[in-house]
Amino acid sequence: MVTISALPYDYELPASGNVALIVIDMQRDFMELGGFGDILGNNVGLLRAIVPTLKQLIDGFRALDLPIFHTIECHQPDLSDCPPSKIKRGKGELTIGSEGPMGRILVKGEPGNGIIPELAPLPNETVIYKPGKGAFYATELESMLKAQGITHLFITGVTTEVCVQTTMREANDRGYECVMVEDCTESYFPEFKQSTLEMVRAQGGIVGWTATAAEVLKGLEAWKPSEALV
Repeated sequence: MVTISALPYDYELPASGNVALIVIDMQRDFMELGGFGDILGNNVGLLRAIVPTLKQLIDGFRALDLPIFHTIECHQPDLSDCPPSKIKRGKGELTIGSEGPMGRILVKGEPGNGIIPELAPLPNETVIYKPGKGAFYATELESMLKAQGITHLFITGVTTEVCVQTTMREANDRGYECVMVEDCTESYFPEFKQSTLEMVRAQGGIVGWTATAAEVLKGLEAWKPSEALV
């Protein structure tokens, strides 16, 4: 049995089953000046701080030939998949679908909707286009995970308390064993990130575990994926 040093206690890698990395919404609209996050008055530099560490984690999964799923929060150009309440909420001058500095905000295919170049998916990696906060809602993510025998998930990306936490809770309810990678997730509000980490690992891991990227890579390198596949 191979374990990863984690909180609230060590995380066991599967003897049968497989693991995957989920990279949530590392999009230009959230990460760059002129994007939606910046327009809303947030410090996007806080989110960009995780990019080097997340790149190392992604490269580690690639080196081990482990599956990686990238998500993009977006809507169809006619906004038919976007509830009116989501568009109206916040009462900002620019909302979902508005024309911003990088194209229409959170609209699929617009320049700002793309993943930042540093973390661009490879052709063999899956991109999940999600209309909601969680990666399971109205997507094919669950069926894809089941098809590959994936039972354990390492969850990263932005923002910690919104799309990352929502995805982890959705996964937990479906029986996946989840780790939120502490230094590969971030929030515009550092206190929200810290609270989220504490929430998910509370009460003996009620939602899951948290661990650093270094510990995750150390554990995976000691594990034998070829023997763990279903």
